[in-house]
Order: sequence, then C-alpha cells, then structure tokens
Amino acid sequence: MLFDTHAHLDQPEFGGEQVAVVERARQAGVAEMAAIGITAETSADCVALTQRFEGVYAAVGIQPNSVAEAKPDDWDRVVALSAESGVVALGETGLDRHWDFTPFDQQEDYFDRHLRHSQQTGLPFVVHMRECEADILRMLREARSRGPLHGVMHSFTGDAAMAAECVELGLFISFAGMVTFKKAADLRAIAATVPDDRIVLETDSPYLSPEPLRGKKPNEPARLVHTAECLAKERGVGLREFASLTTANARQLFRLD
Repeated sequence: MLFDTHAHLDQPEFGGEQVAVVERARQAGVAEMAAIGITAETSADCVALTQRFEGVYAAVGIQPNSVAEAKPDDWDRVVALSAESGVVALGETGLDRHWDFTPFDQQEDYFDRHLRHSQQTGLPFVVHMRECEADILRMLREARSRGPLHGVMHSFTGDAAMAAECVELGLFISFAGMVTFKKAADLRAIAATVPDDRIVLETDSPYLSPEPLRGKKPNEPARLVHTAECLAKERGVGLREFASLTTANARQLFRLD
C-alpha cells in the first residue's frame, strides 16, 4: 500500500469527482493520502474531505503564492483549523521566487508563522520551494535554532547537498512525478541518496503527472504507483518493499502511528 503525501484533492480539476478519484486510488494501492490546502478556504475544504473519506488527512495553510490574497483574519482561520480532527500538517507553506504573485517579505512572514506554529503545536510543516533554495535553508536554520523541526520538503528539486542538510535539520524529502521524467536523471540520482527513513512520495495532483502519463491531466493519487516504481528501481529495491518503506515514513511524518 502507498501513501500520497501531497494531493490537492479539493481543486476544481477534479470537478466534484472526489469519490471516484479516491476509489481509483484505493484500487491502485494508494490507501492513504494527504489533502493539502493553499488558502484558508481550500484548507477548510480539505478538512471537510477528511470527514468524507477514511484514509484522507488534511494539511492547512497558506501557500506563498496565495499570501498576497490572504484576508486579515485568514491566518487565524488556519490556526483554528489546525486543531480540527483529521488535520495532520501545516501548509503548504514556503517560498517562491519563480512567480511574482506575493512580495517576498510577505512570503517570509507567512513561512515564519507556519514554522513557529509547527514548533508550538507539534504539527509537521509542508515546504513549497521554487528557485529559492538559499532562502529556504536560511529560514529553516533560523527556525532550528529555536527548537526541533518536523516537516517535509514537498516535490523536492534541490541538489544532494541541500537534501542532506534538510535531513540533518529533521525533515523528510518528498518526490513527485517530475522525478520520473526522461531528463530527470540527476533528480533520480539525488533521490537515491536520501536515507531509507526519510523518503516519501507524492503526486502533487492535479499537477505533475508521472511518466508514462506525463501531460495527461488531471494527475491523481492513483498514478503514484508510477513514481514508486521508478524510484524503487533507482534505489535497487522491489516495489512492495519500497511501498512499505515510504508508507511507514509518511505515517511517521504525519505522526499517525
């Protein structure tokens, strides 16, 4: 059985077909999945999904590209949602220099809020990172100086040195469909260096469909098996063993055991 640690199940690309999406996931061996919020509103939608489906959990937060749209009371809403049943993480949060939707200082403010709330509550945090590796590490190091960190680098695309430092800081490393792409040999090699007890898998659905379904939208949790097969081969282990390993890691990440 597999665990999809990052899926945007509330998104309109699924057109209200979550029942079918979850059923296809289960048929494919994806028994558990985390529905990830990017705004206060979508976070509430993700919490609602946990009440509809067994094995679906929620992360609540405000994604860096959504911070500029946040209303004055949205952070308080996220904090309140974080205490709801079925919520296992904060995020997604993080930083993004690729898009220009939110001033960078505002992104840093909200990333810091998520990190501090994680340290106060014990909920793990989910990190979005795009073209800002040095900034992410700077803020993670600052947070680590205050106390232990517990979280995951979502859809990791950094280098091996960054992966190793994130592991040293206390984080898990998650890989999405892009690791299967034909030109992603370097990323696959990095995935092979992540310790057995720190690697997890995700789809980031409805985005990033893996090979051999690249470009076919929407991506969905059932397609996680392709990423699992790819990385099991890269790491020289069988699919069943790798599925068991990454599922155990996901449950440890989200403190479900």
